[in-house]
Amino acid sequence: MSSRVKRGISEGQGRSMVTPFTTRNKGQSLINDVLGNTHNNRTRADMSEMKDVFNGKDLTGWNGGPNGSNHKWCVAGSVTPKGDDTKLFRIDDGEGVLVNGTTGRTANLWTDEEFGDFELSIEFVVPKGSNSGIYFLSQYEIQILDSWGAEELKYNSCGGIYCRWIDDKPVDGQAPLVNASHPPGEWQHYEVTFRAAGFENGNKVRNAVFERVVWNGELVHKGVEVNGPTRGGLEPESSSGPLMLQGDHGPVAYRNIRLRNL
Repeated sequence: MSSRVKRGISEGQGRSMVTPFTTRNKGQSLINDVLGNTHNNRTRADMSEMKDVFNGKDLTGWNGGPNGSNHKWCVAGSVTPKGDDTKLFRIDDGEGVLVNGTTGRTANLWTDEEFGDFELSIEFVVPKGSNSGIYFLSQYEIQILDSWGAEELKYNSCGGIYCRWIDDKPVDGQAPLVNASHPPGEWQHYEVTFRAAGFENGNKVRNAVFERVVWNGELVHKGVEVNGPTRGGLEPESSSGPLMLQGDHGPVAYRNIRLRNL
């Protein structure tokens, strides 16, 4: 993973006043949530209120990060694993797909706009063995990885909430409840309801929470709090920030990136 990104003084600095990384619903309550809730309870009104963060035509509204990094992200019509190297994409001209270049090794991509509490719907695809991530407020990562067939699930599995990195050691992190992965080269889908951390007078009073993460129709997280930015996330922690797509860990493509503020 990349090193932590620093930024200037913000409302997020100060003494933490919150409880450790945890799940809000435990035991049988969590089991009931997993069995009884799916993405199907979303209404058409919910979807109609979402706005396109990626227009499908160009990179309007996106940039190479706080340091103005050059990047090789581009718009394509489709991507498929290359016949002679299935760890890379064949990129076809057109519109609708956002891809991190021909080598899959480029700078991260950030939205110009900043967000706080929001709901995200996003589709992604990776070739064999590839790795990426979606950083909420550029601080907290939900992992993207070729996890097809994996039986042991960890925080760094696809669908995992990545760990923090303290004193050169992984801290916290949350594995997905199930492996909902599609095979490499097939499009996948996340639906995420996220609430930002809260601050009062420079002190943190509420953790950020992944209230709900649905991966390919399977509920994989419910009420998971995070103590602070995960590895590679923007610091110090704050209650708003851009959406960031990781671009330097391998080929990845995204489409239908839609968001609704809460």
